[in-house]
Amino acid sequence: MKRVAILISGGGSNMVRLVETMQDEGYATPVLVLSNDPAAAGLEKARARGVEAVAVDHRAFGKDRAAFEAELVKPLLAADPDVVCLAGFMRVLTPDFVRRFEGRMLNIHPSLLPKYPGLHTHQRAIEAGDAEAGCTVHEVTAELDAGPILGQGRVPILPGDDADTLAARVLTVEHKLYPAVLRRYVTGERTPVEL
Repeated sequence: MKRVAILISGGGSNMVRLVETMQDEGYATPVLVLSNDPAAAGLEKARARGVEAVAVDHRAFGKDRAAFEAELVKPLLAADPDVVCLAGFMRVLTPDFVRRFEGRMLNIHPSLLPKYPGLHTHQRAIEAGDAEAGCTVHEVTAELDAGPILGQGRVPILPGDDADTLAARVLTVEHKLYPAVLRRYVTGERTPVEL
């Protein structure tokens, strides 16, 4: 069975959905939850589900991303994952780090890529007058939010939506999309999922 590590920075709601579906359905094994923030609420949620949870505080390394990633990679290598899932991991990874896991690292992004890479995706979609928004699961490459798309989920942008209401609607789709993509990915299936 494929081994999965999940990187988070906060509450870890997508991580929880991934762990729950892996444990309930048995399509993969969650072996590690790793955060750049020791106070991330998702760490305790992972431990409560019996998954090892570790933090490497990025603030201890100042602006030295290479030193931070040298420490971040240690628990990852010890866990020996087949797949690494970024789930609300709010640090941009260097090309060297990405290359180490390229072809087996996924990310979920809260927009319909290639639209709106980076931050503030919901506000940007509203300001552009888009009729819909959504989320994308993609393979991670050295270029930010630009890897091959493995799945997308769509929601309408409603009159009166602000960034928060739209984000909440998109998050419910994220919780369905990410497990659906991972379930297929671990079997070698790369046909994009559409929700």
